Amino acid sequence: MITTVKKRTGKAGYHHGALRESLIAAAERLIEERGPEGFTLKDASKLAGVSVAAPYRHFTDRADLLDAVAEKGFQTLSEKLRAACQSHAKGSVASWVAMGQAYVQFVAGTPNLSRLMFDHREDSPTGHHVPSRQTTGAEDDKSPAQKAGEACFGILLENVDDFLEVNGRAEEDPLTLALPLWTIVHGTASLVIDKNFDHLAPDTDTDRLVRDSTRHFLAGYLASQDGRGDDGDDDTGPGPNN
Repeated sequence: MITTVKKRTGKAGYHHGALRESLIAAAERLIEERGPEGFTLKDASKLAGVSVAAPYRHFTDRADLLDAVAEKGFQTLSEKLRAACQSHAKGSVASWVAMGQAYVQFVAGTPNLSRLMFDHREDSPTGHHVPSRQTTGAEDDKSPAQKAGEACFGILLENVDDFLEVNGRAEEDPLTLALPLWTIVHGTASLVIDKNFDHLAPDTDTDRLVRDSTRHFLAGYLASQDGRGDDGDDDTGPGPNN
């Protein structure tokens, strides 16, 4: 006779193979409900349905857990940005509009997680996560969230390279174009999560705002560089009505 032994899964259906993921998911939920500073490891353990000692199997402390949450956030954002970019012609203005809209939608939908991801304070609970182009220093000195943030920013730089190549300016430094484009979308996203639009312009259509701002900026950029260029996508010409 064959006897089947059921593995105990704990009071919340938890099993060891999903411990890390369960704790990250619990922390994500608590962050959105209370903010990055509003919960303890004990709170995360309780929500995940595990013992208070369980987190230490994967995380040295609360800051380490927050770093893992930020890392996952950047990975999710990267997936959304790449999917948005690839839905349009390579290097086109339309790809930039789609990426910008995806960025703002992600931040607007996860305000507290996004604040954690882009926290630049040296005394923040998880350190410095803002995407960087810095290439000096050992990779081992960077946290997983820092590496994920840089990889996320790398997607933006890749699309800049494609845009410059399409418009015959492959020799230009992509960072000079990437920074103002990031400023447009991150600035818009910050205004959304801080509810500034609610007070100043409650009917603001942020998708349209990102679209128009991106188109006008890129049109101006091309015009300032010896005339307008072909963005490689007929449906993305500058102007609010295109």
